[in-house]
Amino acid sequence: MIKLTILAVAILFAACSPQTKMEKLTYPESQKGEVVDTYHKQNVADPYRWLEDDNSEETKAWVAEQNKVTFGFLNKIPFRNKIKDRLTEIWNYEKVGAPFKEGDFYYFYKNDGLQNQSVIHRKNSENAKESELFIDPNTFSTDGTISMAGISFTEDGSLVAYQISEGGSDWRKVIVIDAKTKQMVEDTLVDVKFSGVSWKGNDGFYYSSYDKPKEGSTLSGLTQYHKLYYHKLGTKQNADKLIFGGQNQARRYIGGGVTNDGNYLVISAANSTSGNELYIQDLTKEGSKIVAVKKGFDNDLYIVTNEGSRLLIHTNLGAPNNRLVEVDAANPTSENWKDVIPETQNVLSVSTAGGYLFASYMVDVKTQVMQYQYNGKLVRKIELPSIGTAGGFGAKKEDKTLFYSFTSFTFPSAIYKYDIENGTSEMYWKPAIDFNPENF
Repeated sequence: MIKLTILAVAILFAACSPQTKMEKLTYPESQKGEVVDTYHKQNVADPYRWLEDDNSEETKAWVAEQNKVTFGFLNKIPFRNKIKDRLTEIWNYEKVGAPFKEGDFYYFYKNDGLQNQSVIHRKNSENAKESELFIDPNTFSTDGTISMAGISFTEDGSLVAYQISEGGSDWRKVIVIDAKTKQMVEDTLVDVKFSGVSWKGNDGFYYSSYDKPKEGSTLSGLTQYHKLYYHKLGTKQNADKLIFGGQNQARRYIGGGVTNDGNYLVISAANSTSGNELYIQDLTKEGSKIVAVKKGFDNDLYIVTNEGSRLLIHTNLGAPNNRLVEVDAANPTSENWKDVIPETQNVLSVSTAGGYLFASYMVDVKTQVMQYQYNGKLVRKIELPSIGTAGGFGAKKEDKTLFYSFTSFTFPSAIYKYDIENGTSEMYWKPAIDFNPENF
């Protein structure tokens, strides 16, 4: 599929080459403005600043004229539909994601082949043949402009909060439903941006957003001070409590999540996509303060899991290829950290399942996964089906099995079931396509 796509691009480039007799393109003229900014006593011209106003009639007219030229050219390529038909043919097969257990159900994403968005199904057991449609984002709108943009279950799986995006916007709405009945349980939250949803028991959840944009600038309004809120289920959104952020704690990106045991709120704060601060709050003590694990934005770190007050932190502080450290929540700063999985020559990522740590590395352009106890003792190196790329290796602490995906240059993406105690894998699902990887 990758090779065919590259070939298609090459053919299109060939169609545009000087040797091919094609109509000469005449691009519409783009007006130049007179805007000049001064930075450090240096004048910098910005003649196309006017295009940043995506609501102006001038910008809309400019886009329309550019599209006329683009599609006027593309629609005249004689073999364009042949390429489209062939790509449609080879992409049209059922795709299934790895199951994940929430409450009494195993949920998984599924696409029948050409659906715009994958749908969520569920079944009563991991081996059940029949499944039930849970959420179909393709039904959110008739024109396909509303998509699902994240989902979060309570620890017991009884409540679900999922986000929707309208027209591709980063501004989201949060809808809360009863997992059993699929009925909404409260009003929809609005104006949520760059946020996850993390439940605090079944009482409510944490989410992040910015101040509501001005009318008419939903897609382009300035977003500068991120805020972490707590929303108590059944209350109005305007009563939500600000937990962290805003002008007094100015950060561009803030996220909050509750540890699996419900004991700690973990807050990550950043001003760019690299480097973050980390804070914790003890939720078992009423009115407890938010405590800094590490301030400053020079390094990345996040809490993988905890055992009581023992925190396991994944970080690149003092380890460019990452390491896993432990620390007590009572004294969480970096001078108290101790290595659990030290840095190696390969980049580390860590997940948890069944009470174990799963360390994943990319070694010589192939995935390698090691299973550890929480104290850092190696259990085993996991035998993967072949040389290739594997992902997943996450499940709840009480789960006995996990599901991971595997693919390679000759092996279509398939799902495997892994016995966490015995360390054995078995095929769980593979796509029904006319291809046998064992021939290669």
